[in-house]
Amino acid sequence: MTRAVNTWLLFLGFLAIGAVQGASSNNQFPDGFLFGAASGAYQVEGGWNEDGKGESIWDHMLHAHPDFVVEEQNGDVAADSYHLYKEDVSLLKDLEADFYRFSISWPRIMPTGEANNINQPGIDYYNKLINLLVDNGIQPMVTIYHWDLPQWLQDLGGWTNPIIVDYYEDYARVLYENFGDRVKWWLTFNDPGTFMSGYTTKQGMAPSIDKPGVGDYLTAHHVLIAHARAYHLYDERYRATQQGKVSIMLSTDWSEPLTNSTDDAIASERAMQFQTGLFAHPIYSKEGDYPAVVRERVDKNSKAEGRTRSRLPVFSKEMVEYIKGTYDFYGLNYYTSHLVTQMETGNNPSSDRDSGVTSSFDPTWPPSASDWLKVVPWGLRKAINWVDKEYNGPTIFITETGFTDLGTLDDQGRINYFTSHLAEVLKAIHEDGRNVVGYTVWNLMDDFEWLRGYSERFGLHYVNFSDPARPRTAKASSRVMKEIFHTRQLPEEK
Repeated sequence: MTRAVNTWLLFLGFLAIGAVQGASSNNQFPDGFLFGAASGAYQVEGGWNEDGKGESIWDHMLHAHPDFVVEEQNGDVAADSYHLYKEDVSLLKDLEADFYRFSISWPRIMPTGEANNINQPGIDYYNKLINLLVDNGIQPMVTIYHWDLPQWLQDLGGWTNPIIVDYYEDYARVLYENFGDRVKWWLTFNDPGTFMSGYTTKQGMAPSIDKPGVGDYLTAHHVLIAHARAYHLYDERYRATQQGKVSIMLSTDWSEPLTNSTDDAIASERAMQFQTGLFAHPIYSKEGDYPAVVRERVDKNSKAEGRTRSRLPVFSKEMVEYIKGTYDFYGLNYYTSHLVTQMETGNNPSSDRDSGVTSSFDPTWPPSASDWLKVVPWGLRKAINWVDKEYNGPTIFITETGFTDLGTLDDQGRINYFTSHLAEVLKAIHEDGRNVVGYTVWNLMDDFEWLRGYSERFGLHYVNFSDPARPRTAKASSRVMKEIFHTRQLPEEK
């Protein structure tokens, strides 16, 4: 029996009993706990126009507006994983990773996003990657959409046009048909709360459409329907034979009250509902639909603005039921925490203003190379507990978490980030009794970090982007994570 199959069977048993077992101490991860690393297609693959690949919204935007990114960089070559995927799998093998979470590039598979235009070299590329992973005992975990929409679909309105749901379902079907015999983990979307911001400002995430408070809510609405369509498609046509799992991964950074006042406690909960609940509540809650506080505030503000309808679209009762329960686990992305208090800020209209909160950082929280990312390990434990309480104890898989620096090989800050956050995961498991079953490191290697380009590094492996060969070099953090992956425990404190 291969290691990938063995770990998958362990995980299935883990879900069946719905409990954590097998830990010998509070420093030990449970039997069946899975460790892996992640990447995103546009951020690492390169080969932006090779072998029939179509243009994505990121290709289009950064070729037209190179000034949007630090030092006018882009993902045309990135870490060149399109050509160096064998080296990437070797890195994972050396780490003793149980799984690799990677995304599939929609325009590489379907250049225009349409099912009548399948690009066979794109299918071949992912088949080679998936087969090599499986041959090395590494379970593939596929993100269906990680922000690189085919530009042809954006020309139709992208995620603001309801027709996108049909195109997305066609895309998901192609992936299930071609890869589902080997892929047992599917994630429909990576952090839609971030990519919906591409419809809120003229110089931001692709496609950079300046429609705040409208475009982002339309995107959220159609993403939720598309997610449900992909889930039901798998459930009805593929689950019985392929026996995989389908879920979504959501940003679940923690919002801590600025003070111990009742108002700030209310602000904290409201911030969580606007950030995470906007997507999680329709899928994971017992009642479904958008969180009541989100519905109420957006409706009220829309009416005050003289609109004839809410900027947040309304689900029919049938659609509420259709979306509700479309998950096999909770994919939790966590990076940092914020201090929140009640205050109306942001554009009018905007989701920021609708939320009625503002956020800040505690100046004592350790920094990273990114101004948005402070090191707050205890926030991860609070986020896990919030999800458990809010959504009736789902199985939680930590699908993304990581730390930026400026590119050093002796990356002690990253080592501290991962070990301190994993310590909080152990507390959530052993002390709080939460059913956390996996942990994903972002990123396997340095990559293209969207508007920050290559100026901020997330990787366990250093990539020399000045060298056309794009060599990878192990950082100190990769050695520490290898030891944790191997022993299934945190190093003892000295």
